[in-house]
Parts: sequence; structure tokens; C-alpha cells
Amino acid sequence: MNRRLEVCAFTIQSCITAEACGAHRVELCDNPLEGGTTPGYGTIRQVRERLSIPVYPIIRPRSMNYYYDEEEWGIIYADIGICKQLGCDGISIGAQKINGEIDTDAMMRIRDRAYPMGITCNRAFDAVPDPFTALEALIDCGVERVLTSGQAATAPGGIPLLRQLVQQAAGRISIMPGAGVRSSNLRLLIEETGATEFHTSARIAVSNPIIHQNPLVTDAGNMYIADRDALLRMLSLLQG
Repeated sequence: MNRRLEVCAFTIQSCITAEACGAHRVELCDNPLEGGTTPGYGTIRQVRERLSIPVYPIIRPRSMNYYYDEEEWGIIYADIGICKQLGCDGISIGAQKINGEIDTDAMMRIRDRAYPMGITCNRAFDAVPDPFTALEALIDCGVERVLTSGQAATAPGGIPLLRQLVQQAAGRISIMPGAGVRSSNLRLLIEETGATEFHTSARIAVSNPIIHQNPLVTDAGNMYIADRDALLRMLSLLQG
């Protein structure tokens, strides 16, 4: 079984680690605490030039939902063009209607603008009211894969639905479990879902190396990188 691991990377350091460990693809994101938003032009360019494995930047101008207004669609289309210009292999993106359903018209416009890049439907899928109808809609739109936790807080909690989605997909589209995927639960996900692609950030916060820090400045935030040892354990499990 040809199982694959996609790494959700929030820094170029994580991208480099992912490739060095043997990961098969990177979903490149910014803002981990917001669930991932579109990375900047410079980040996409540097990662694409540095990596030889496929790079799929997330196209998401903001957090909260995947229902966008006209101005936001202008941003989205511009970012798709940048990804194509920089030679990205694909994008991770989703679009909803006001009622939460997948916006199939928008997804087909995305497909046409993104071609020949591939398309992963991101966790917009986990916010839809009917995942089975949504899956058929995404297949009709020509989407390659769906990143999903099985509409649960984490993928292990969504195993029953993930199993059903894999069965419904029947090879027409890849169901890629993500959210809370770790080496400690990956074997269970492999055995119980039948999926062949898995998504993880394996992220850990790194300590600030700056010697002088002002304790009154609290907006510095954290930097997250991929845990090399965790990735190696997961890839070993996937290789069986």
C-alpha cells in the first residue's frame, strides 16, 4: 500500500525538515492559531525554490469561515495566480455558501483558474451540513483530495465518518485524515479508516533564542516547527 504523509508547515524550517524526513507533500500555511491562512509571496517563493517535493499553499485570506465576499475573491484569485506563477504543484482551498454547503460554482471557478495545479479541499469540508453530498460535489468539481477530521474535533474522533467517506469515495478522490494526527494514533487511523494519505503538523513550539526579552511585551507569540522525530515515527508506520 502506497501510503503518504502531508505535513502542514508554518515555517520554511518545517518544510525543510518535512522533506528531509521523507514526507511526500507540504501544505504551506501561515497563522497556526487561526487554523492556517495564506502565506506571503516571499515564503511561497522561497519554499518552492528550496523543496523538491510537492508544495500546496493554503489559499485562505482570513479565518472564521469559508464564505467570501467580492473583495475577498479578488484576493483569492490573485493568490492562486501567484502560486501558479511560482510553480506550486497545487493549492489547499475551500468555499462555502451562506448555508454552509460547498459552493460548487466557486470551486469550479477555482479549478479553472488553478489549472494545471491540483486542488485539495481543506477543512471547509468539516463545516458542511451533509458530508456525503459535499463529497460527491467535490468529485464533480475535479478536486484531488479532501482534508478532513471526519467532522470531529480531531481525526481519531471522526473515525466512523472517515471510514464511510473512504468507502463512498471508492478511489475517485482521496480522503486525507487530518487534525490531531500523531504517531500515537496513526496506526489506528490506518487500520480503521482505510485511508492512504494522512495530514499532520507534528508541531512543537520553539523557545525564543533572543537573550534580552521585555516581559511587558506580550504579543511576540510563538514559533512552531515540525518535530523531526515525530515525523520519522509516522513515516515509519506508514511504510509498514
